[in-house]
Parts: sequence; structure tokens; C-alpha cells
Amino acid sequence: MTGVQRIIPIRRDYNRFVADETLEDYALRFTAKKARRWTGFEVAQTALGSVSFLALEAIGGTLALTAGFPNTLAAVLLVGLIIFATAVPITVYAARYGVDMDLLTRGAGFGYLGSTVTSLIYASFTFLFFAIEAAIMALAMQLCFGLPLGVGYLLCAGAVIPLVVYGIRLISRFQIWSQPLWIGLSLLPLVFVSAQGAEPLRALVRFPGLDGAAGFDLARFGLATGVLLALLAQVGEQVDFLRFVPEPKDRRDRRWWLAVLSGGAGWILPGMLKILLGAALAVLALGHGVPPEHAAEPTRMYAIAFGYLTGEGSRTALLLTGLFVLVSQLKINLTNAYAGSIAWSNFFSRLTHSHPGRVVWLVFNVAIALLLMELGIDKTIESTLPLYASVVSAWVGALAADLAVNKPLGLSPPGIEFKRAHL
Repeated sequence: MTGVQRIIPIRRDYNRFVADETLEDYALRFTAKKARRWTGFEVAQTALGSVSFLALEAIGGTLALTAGFPNTLAAVLLVGLIIFATAVPITVYAARYGVDMDLLTRGAGFGYLGSTVTSLIYASFTFLFFAIEAAIMALAMQLCFGLPLGVGYLLCAGAVIPLVVYGIRLISRFQIWSQPLWIGLSLLPLVFVSAQGAEPLRALVRFPGLDGAAGFDLARFGLATGVLLALLAQVGEQVDFLRFVPEPKDRRDRRWWLAVLSGGAGWILPGMLKILLGAALAVLALGHGVPPEHAAEPTRMYAIAFGYLTGEGSRTALLLTGLFVLVSQLKINLTNAYAGSIAWSNFFSRLTHSHPGRVVWLVFNVAIALLLMELGIDKTIESTLPLYASVVSAWVGALAADLAVNKPLGLSPPGIEFKRAHL
């Protein structure tokens, strides 16, 4: 005779909590039609919240200092084209079939086990960039308010958890509400910097890098390209939101296509501008006496830029910088943490055949990012990202090829099958 199972109240409450698909956000299955209750414009706005991440400026500044502006510009144009070309079929299929990156990969050539590996690759992207973004925020809190770096790491990593627990429902509200504030703070210092004339632009175009080697160099171009290719995985975070776009009325539904293209592959257009802006601000920071080892830090860049508005080194410039960095990094780390919770849910459900809830993997993802922050991940961008880019290029490239080449030619099934039994 079996005994009566006793479930303690806290476990019962948690089981009820994670059984709510509104909170789970369909982490393990396709997005139900009833859940796609936002307009395409609102979903695209939410997806484009990821463009705020200041790692783009940090990457642009690092590449300009290391490889020089001509090589950085060439790499940005090439990689931007590659990212757009691969992201279009991925985001269109994900939005059309209502599947996340894992289910899309599983049904487009990788299968049940293959997509488990890619879920790990994708999850590593989310905590890697979460750590870089949160470290940037912590540096801003230290510079602007004197907050110790260790305390800043803990606060900046943990601050997103309460917002991400409720999934796209709360994230969407925050992204749409904060968008005007972020755009205003982004453009304000640039207006005053551009008012100084063409000299900052001329200094940027002529900038050869810290080693002084002017002109185009194939090796340094390759280095810049290798770093930027790591951004291919950003399409996964766009997909995690675009699966909530309502179904199109017909194949020529212009509003649907505008929402999917702008919120999906379209992220790279402002993304490219932000990378080049980071290069420009790093050169500007050097001209204002910022040491080379700190010139690529977004906080230092924007402190100089806001100084054109309120006076260099003023308390107001520091406060504006702190507010701008805080808003920017919260917007992107909501996306990183959310995407990570989805990816880990898929990965561990395959390995353990159990699902304790997306919230568990949310905390797990943030904890790994916090460890990377303590290890100084933000200081190793040019050595870490090329290694990751090699892996993610193979995954995204193969996925895009199946969707854009194999399916139209009839070499693979035309639709996306998300049911395991039908794979």
C-alpha cells in the first residue's frame, strides 16, 4: 500500500505559479494563438528594445582602438549584411509558426538532439552578453555614485529578476514606456557634439588605431569581423518576442511584414550605427585625455558626450550619463535574462526530462552572468567574442540555409514541425 504524498504549501504554490503559461511564456511548446494578443507594432517595439545595449558601443570603441576605423567600418558593413541576410528567414518563419529559437532549430534540420546543443550555445550567448551589459551598468554606478564595484555587480544583475518573472507581459510594458526616454537621452548629447563642426568626424575617419598603422589591413579587418560575427546570435532574442506577433491576414499583410522585418532583421540597422558611434565616441574620449584602457567604456564615452551639453566633468553630466546607462542596460538585460530562461528551460528539459519552471532557469542564468562579471568578462571582449563567433556562425548559418535554400527547393519539408513525435 503506497503512502499518501504530502506536498508542502510553498511547493504547491510554486507548482501553481509555474503551471501558468502566461508566466512560462510557452517555454517548451509553440506559442498558442490566444497568447498573441498584442499588435504587431507592440511586439516589434518590444523586440527593438534590445537595440539599446551599450555593448555595441563598447565593441565599436574596442575595435576602433585595436583595428583602426577603416578596418572597423569595412567589418561593420560586411557583418551587417550577413546578419540581415541570415535573420530575415529565421524571424519570418518563427513569427509565422509561433515557435522560439529552439523549436525552430529542432524543426529545421537539427532534430531533437541537435537542437539541444544549439540551446546551450544560445543560452551561453544570453549570459555572456548579460554579464557584459550588467558590468557596464555597474561601472556607471561606480563612476557616477561611488558604488563599490562588487556591490554594483550584485545589484545590476539581480535588478532584472522581478521584471522578467512575468515574461513578455511586463517586459513589453517596460520596453514601450522607456523607449521615448531612451531615444531622447541617446540623441541629446549627439546633437551638441555634432554642433562642434566636422572636426570630430575628420579625427574619426583618419584614426589608424593605437598602434598607428594607417589604412586597410586584412589581418585587422579579420579580427574586427570575427568579433562582430558573435552578434549573429542576437536573432534568437528577436525571435523570442516575434513569436507573439499575431498571424498575418494573408501572405501580403503589409503590417505583419513591417512588424516582423523591423523587429527582427531590422535590429542590425540601428545596431550598425551604434557600433560606429562607439568608435567615434572612443576617439573623442581619447582626445579629451581619457586613458586608452578606459576609452572604450561606454560610461566614459557618454560622460564626455554629455559634457558638451552641461560642461565637461560637471555633476549634471555624470547624472545624465548614469540615467542613460541605467535605462539602456535595463532594457537589454530584460531581454537577455528572458531569452536565457527560455533557452535553459529547453536545454535542461531534454537532459533531465523535467521542468521546474522558467523562473528557476532565470535565476540560474543571472547567477552564471554574475560569476562572469566578477571574473572581468567585460575586459576580454576582443578575445572572447571571436571564439564564440565561430560556433554561432555555424549554427545560424546552417539554420538560415535550411530555411532560405532547402525549403524553397523542396530539399526539406516546407513547414516547421514542432511536435517531437512527428520529427
